[in-house]
Formats: sequence, structure tokens, C-alpha cells
Amino acid sequence: MKKIFISLSLFLMMQAVAQKFDTQTVKDAQGYTYETVKNDRAGVRVYTLKNGLKVYLAKNDDAPRIQTYVPVRTGSNNDPSDNTGLAHYLEHMVFKGTSHLGTQDWAKEKVLLHQISDLYEQHKAEKDPEKKKLIYKKIDEVSQEASKYAIANEYDKAISSLGATGTNAHTWLDETVYKNNIPANELEKWLKIEKERFSELVLRLFHTELEAVYEEYNRAQDNDGRLVNYALMEALFPKHPNGQQTTIGTSEHLKSPSMVAIHKYFDTYYVPNNMAVVLVGDLDFDKTIKLVDQYFGSFKYKELPMKKMVSEEPMTQVVTRTVKSPSAPRMTMAWRSDSYGTKEARLASMVGEILSNSGDAGLIDLNISQKQKVLSAGAYESPYKTYGAFTMYVVPKDGQSFDEAKKLLLDQLDLVKKGQFPDWMLKAIVNDMRVQRMKGWETADGLATTLYGAYINERTWQQELEEINDYEKITKADIVKFANEFFKDNYVVVYKEKGVNDKLVRVQNPAITPIKLNREAQSPFLRDILAIKAGDIKPQFIDYKSAIATSEIKDKKVSFVQNKYNKVAQVNYIFPFGTDNDKELSLGVSVLQYLGTDKYTPEQLKEEFYKLGISNSFRTSNDQTIISLSGLENNMQKGVELLNHWMTNVKADKAIYDQTVKTILESREVAKKDKTRIMAALSNYAKYGKDSRMTDIISKQRLESINVNELMSKIKTLNQYPYEIFLYGEDQKGLEKAVKSFVINTKMQPAKAKEYAEPATEGKVYFTPYDMVQMEMAKVAKAQNVDLSNFGKVNVFNEYFGRGLSSIVFQEIRESKSLAYSAYVSYATASEKNHPNYVTNYIGTQANKLPLAVNAMSDLMADFPQIPAQFENSKGSALKQIASNRINRTSIFYNQLALKKLGVDYDIRKDIYAEIQNLSLPQLTNFYNTDIKPLKYNTAIIGKKENLNMESINKMGEFKEVTLEEIFGY
Repeated sequence: MKKIFISLSLFLMMQAVAQKFDTQTVKDAQGYTYETVKNDRAGVRVYTLKNGLKVYLAKNDDAPRIQTYVPVRTGSNNDPSDNTGLAHYLEHMVFKGTSHLGTQDWAKEKVLLHQISDLYEQHKAEKDPEKKKLIYKKIDEVSQEASKYAIANEYDKAISSLGATGTNAHTWLDETVYKNNIPANELEKWLKIEKERFSELVLRLFHTELEAVYEEYNRAQDNDGRLVNYALMEALFPKHPNGQQTTIGTSEHLKSPSMVAIHKYFDTYYVPNNMAVVLVGDLDFDKTIKLVDQYFGSFKYKELPMKKMVSEEPMTQVVTRTVKSPSAPRMTMAWRSDSYGTKEARLASMVGEILSNSGDAGLIDLNISQKQKVLSAGAYESPYKTYGAFTMYVVPKDGQSFDEAKKLLLDQLDLVKKGQFPDWMLKAIVNDMRVQRMKGWETADGLATTLYGAYINERTWQQELEEINDYEKITKADIVKFANEFFKDNYVVVYKEKGVNDKLVRVQNPAITPIKLNREAQSPFLRDILAIKAGDIKPQFIDYKSAIATSEIKDKKVSFVQNKYNKVAQVNYIFPFGTDNDKELSLGVSVLQYLGTDKYTPEQLKEEFYKLGISNSFRTSNDQTIISLSGLENNMQKGVELLNHWMTNVKADKAIYDQTVKTILESREVAKKDKTRIMAALSNYAKYGKDSRMTDIISKQRLESINVNELMSKIKTLNQYPYEIFLYGEDQKGLEKAVKSFVINTKMQPAKAKEYAEPATEGKVYFTPYDMVQMEMAKVAKAQNVDLSNFGKVNVFNEYFGRGLSSIVFQEIRESKSLAYSAYVSYATASEKNHPNYVTNYIGTQANKLPLAVNAMSDLMADFPQIPAQFENSKGSALKQIASNRINRTSIFYNQLALKKLGVDYDIRKDIYAEIQNLSLPQLTNFYNTDIKPLKYNTAIIGKKENLNMESINKMGEFKEVTLEEIFGY
């Protein structure tokens, strides 16, 4: 999505209101002291409890929900050098419960966990590989015994019972952050669960989770982005942990962990004066801080160890690294910059925006990307807590050398050094930052994310608010001086060549006996949580007729939704036809981006939109084309005028068209080297066969023979076809006036849409080779046509059985058997009536585990598991999610638009909610037995061919190896 910029007049108005930020200390009626900042529109309160815990609170009334984050100021940079990956692995284990949560008999389980810990210490110290295997066998045996008392995923069951969504966590250089989004009425239960969770560390089910983490390590090995980043960071920071300790850790350390070291790390860093609680949403300040203190205030303050400061020597030369993988070549270069919040980091960030501002009007955007000199290029600044990295990247065209591509980037830097960039650009960049902040902080998650970032980086809220003013003070002279001093031959360059990655680590998996899940067991703690009744949140179902105002301009329907939040407006033209009607339409839209008019060059058009603070987007799908303008409402009329001028006066250029064709053809070849795109194409082939929308592309011959004038006539005449208009803003009449003079009555009709077959899936297995550590498998089955009366069942099925941390599939495949890092079953309903639903089950795992994982999945789907308590939990969670969610902003219109394809003109969630309320496990089981169990699957598999277990493959169906040309259609 392109960025939005604001005009100078609005900027000055905003500056006049909020140019001065002062921290005020206030004491509430309960005696709690908090800090607030004058002129902070977000109204953030920052408390510090007596034990040092920081608490960030802010209100957001979008929905009766609260975005929660618990950030801990520690990450992989604090890993012991002989236990890298520890912080990340600890993050996983914090989901395993405590002595009260996740256990049936702690007294007996505790003894066994101590034995396992001792065995791991022996295993780590032992050097003889055969003896290490014997110790691991003993670990597996004792773990089996311990699992009799453990209750897998009980934290996830507790948290999902609240109706939580987004349950997850992440670890990075200096942070570990735990995430949940909860209904507002479940706040106290959430606090009770989280207080228990962080009160102690219990390393139960340790060796199966260790295998899951190792699978994550394998996924990282197959990720080109990480491959490049690891090499880049290692060279950029030859001393500092930023580059010397990856978050995932080394293979050697992952395979020889120390439970003692993990406990020590938890006890050292997971203390209240090194943690925060961030809550943004529908909350009452006074009640909330009292509850947080009640539950988290009992944690004991503990002195933190002095952190050893590691300083890097200045870089004085170019450092080169080369990595290889099967994907297309690309080059990444980076300069070591300064830490988050420093003036140098701000200057570097400004240079990044001058070079590349989301494809709008940066020097790289206009001088390289717009002219199609490479396939892709950009620049950005990444400030860390200590140091940072200014990065530039490029994906060369076919036959273009790395040196040629590098010169293109460095030439743009030279322009910055010479001050050869528009004077207005700095103001536009800062204005964009203000608007992006304004838009981002409207959402609970956007504001909460900024707050936990401030905590991790040890920044006051006043400093965060004032930083925009610090950017405003930067002058062009500052930028030029900085660029000349900073950008020298003192960078790291990583060449990612196409080839065989000879650094892949392929490790034999230890023999792990599946653990006991004890699915139906519940600890007293969980029973207490489930017994607590929170006040109900009543669902609110939207009345589209009252929420959307409608009118007409000539023969065009106009819909309007009021923006109650800011001065940003949208104008959207929605055409009821797409590539099914004319597959060359999307080509025309693509070519348009590189063309100007008789009045403006392509580069000038981008600059004109940029100056207005208006962005444009063209989206073409199979059955719809949407042209959108988004930006300042007071400039929208000028934006509409500019868009209309562009589309009706576009100047065809054969040379530019020919270059675009070359870029398209080269991009197709790049896609055929990308693992993610290959898997998507192969899955599509398994789903639809050789004749599908994805494979029905414009041929090379046709691309090269198209007359660009005829192609642009499709764009020039678009406004003569049927369409409707959706307006979003404050002033309905003003926006209608902005578009009115350009609307004409319909004169033309689109061609009839081509229909694509949706064949039955018949038990075939399709394989495409790719050099990777893991293997990925997706089984897809065509189900019955979409039926609105089953939406509730589908919702609960996915929650109960197929997706999420507390689902049966996740528990069985990952928790019990440790057979895959990622595994799910998903029932996806069709988006249009009279079309079929599809069921997909996916497994991503090491090659030698795939047969076992497939068998485990088949066993699960043979007989629908009957776990009444888990079903009720899933059902309750689904109801709470519907009750506490709200449809607002532009979603009001687009949700209604989507429902129309299903033949519905009302908020169908009302029916879904009622269906779920009355749903029983026998009814869900019957739905499974009639609608899912009988299905036949086609299977897509990607990986190394020599790793295929053909005996297992042949059991799934008729095997066929398909080429890249077959699955991509070219």
C-alpha cells in the first residue's frame, strides 16, 4: 500500500496544536501516580508500580476489546555465547504452564523434570556421539513418564476460553514480546492467567518442543531473506551480538540445550523491573491499573546484571560476502548506523525516504524502478537498540551484473550527497510520518506496538512524541553533510547468487516417542478460570442500510461511509468485471504506471500526486477492478482531476511498453526460482489442474505483439463501463462534488466472463523438486458448494480441530509427536454462491518426518476426535470473538460488497452467532462425517526428490512429477 502525505496547511495546523510536549505527573484518587504528556492525542498513561513494572494504558473504543502486550527487555543479544537461541527457546517454553497450570500432579511431575534436567546437563557435557544418543534415549524415556502428568497446551486452552485472538510471541535482538487480543470483559481473567504464567518457569514437554524449534531453524535455512540477513549482520557486526548471535541460535547449541541455563536466564531477566504491561482498548484507567497492580504487583523487584558493552571499530573498507540458493540473484548492501532515537538514525532514516518512499517519488523509485532499470530496488534504515543498519537492495535484470546494479544504487546516493533532490521532499517526508502516526495510532494494535517499542528502547513517551519535531528540524544542508560523511566505502555487500547452498545443516532427528497429551484433563487452575463468569458483551450486528448512505450521480450508485477519525478520505471506483472478462486489463493497468500524458511525464505524475498528499492504487482481480484514491480530503478534488487526466490522456509509448514486457517476462522467471511462489503454483495445480486462472496467462508471443495504443484504449474508456463509487470521508457532499463532473453514463458493457472449471479432486499426488532442508505438503479437497447455514460449523471446526495453538491438529502433530513446526487443517468457504468450498491440510517438516506426519494426520482425520471440554472451549471462544468484534471504517462497505457475492444483504454474523450458540459436538461430528470425511484429496509436495519416501507417497495416490512450466503456465 502506498503512503499518504499531508499538505503544508494541515501540517502547520497540526504543529500549532502539538508542537510542545511536556510530561505531567498526576496522582489519581486511588493513589496511583502516572505520567501523561501534554498535547498527546492518544491520551497515554504510563504507570510505574512499586516493583518497577511499567504499565502503559490508553483507550480505544473501536471495539469492546483490548490489545495486550507483555514486553520483556531481553532477547538473543543476552544469550550466553555457549547457549545461543536460548531466549527464543525460552519464549516457546513460557507457553507450557507452571506448577499450577498444565499439570495433573505437580509433585510427581517435578521429580521427573529434575531428572530430565540432569540428563540434559550430562548430554551437553558428553562429547562421544554414541554416548550422547544413549543419554537422549534416556531423556526420551523419562519424558514419556513425565508426560503422564502434563497437560499439553493448557495455557492455550485457558487463553482461548477468553475469546482471545492473535495469541503469539516473538523474540528479537533485545526483546521478547508476548501478545494477545482479548474481549474487554475478560481483562481480569487474562491478568490472572498471565500472572500465573510469568510467576515461574516449568520446562515440561521440553524435548518435543525442542524439535519444534529445530523445525523452525530448518524453515529459516530455507528462507532466502534470512540467509542474506545472517551474512549481512555477521559482517556488519563482527563483535557485537547483533551479528554474532542469531535469534534462532546455532544447530549445535539447539541440539545440546541446558535446562539449567534456561532457568537461570528466566530468573535473571523475567523480573518486573525488566518487563511492562501494555493495554490499549476499551478500558477504564482506574479499574485497570488497580487490577494490574493486584496481579502483577506481587512480583519481586530484582537487580539486573550489568550488561557488558560491546563496541565496534569503525568500518574502513568494503566487506564482501557471497551466499547461494536456488532463487534469483539479488544484492544487498548496508552501512552500520547509530542506535534508535539518535540524530544519526533520524538522518539515515530521512536518506532512506529520499531514496525510496514506498514507490512514490524517491530517487530510486523515479530513476531506477520507474524506468525499469532493475526488477526491484529500495533503501531503508533499521535502527536497533544498539547500532543500526542502513540497507539498500536490488534484484538485477537478466544479464545485468551485480556491479551494474550496484552502480545504479550508488549513483542515487551521489545525488543525495550533491543535494540533487527536490527541496519540498523533506517536508513531505515529515508530513507523511505525522499522518502515518495519526493513522496507525487510531488502531489499538498500532498504538500498543509503538508503546512496547518505546519501552524496549528505553524511551519516554515524551521522547517518542517529540521525535517528529526532531525530524522537522532536519534541513537539506544537514542531509547533504551527513550523506557525505556517512556513506563511504565502509559498507557490507552480500551477493545472493543462484546456486547450491552448501552451508545447509542436515541433522539426523533423534528418536522421539510420542508423548501423552491428556487432552481431557484439566488442572484446578484451568477449572477455576473456566468457572469465572465475566459480564457478557452483547454482539452488535451492523445495519448496512443505515451505516451506508447511498445516492446517485447519473446512472452510477454512490455509497458513502463517514470517517469519524481523521482528515483522510478515499474515493473508490468499483468495476464489476476483471481478468475473467479481459485478462489483458491487468496488463493495461501495469503499463499505465510507467506512462505519462501530454502534460506530465510519468515521474511528474508521481510527484504531483505526492505533493497533493494523495496516493492512487489500481487493483484487478478475476471479477473486479478497483481504482482508489486515498489522502487528504481537502485535496481530494485535485486528486480526482489528476487521476481523470492521467487515465483519459495517457500517452502510449511503444518503447516503454516493450521494456515493460521484458520486465514481466523476467519477473516470471524469477517466480519460477522462488520456493514460496512454486509451492503456491503447485498447490493451485493440485486444486484446479492444468487449466486455471493462474496458468491462463498472456503468452510471450501475445505480449510481444500487442499494440500499446489499443491496450491504453482499455484504460481511456474504463469510465464508459458500468461501475459504482464508494466515498469515505467527513463531507459527503464535498466528495460527491469532487467526482461528479467526471462521471458519465454507461456506454459500454464488459465482455462475458470466462468460466474456469473447478474439477473434483481425485487422489493424485503432484511433486515439483526444489533444493531445501524441509519438505512442504498441501493436500486439498473440493467440498460441497458454499452453504450459508454451515458457516457456524465451519468456524468452530477450524477453531476446535484445524487451526491455532489449542487445536487438535497442532496438539497431535507438533506437541505430542513433534513431527512438524507448522501443521493445520483449514475449511475455507467459497466467496461466491454456487461455488465449492475447499479443505486443505498442510504440513511443513523435515523430509524424513513427512511420512510419519502424513500418517498422524490421516489417523486424526479418520475418526473425528471427541473431546467435549475442548469443543465447548472452542465454541465459547468463537462466540466471544463475534460478540466483541465490530465492523467499522471502510470495512463497512467492503464487507457488504463481499456479502452480495453470496446473495446476502445483511450482517450474516447474526446467523453464524445463533448457529454456534445451538451447536453441539454430535452436530459438528455429523458435519465432519458428511461434509469432510468422504472427501478425496489431491496433494502438492515440494522438496528434494531424493528425500521422497515413495512407499508413503504411493499410499496417497497416483504420483506425478510436474514441471515449473506446467504449474506456472509458461
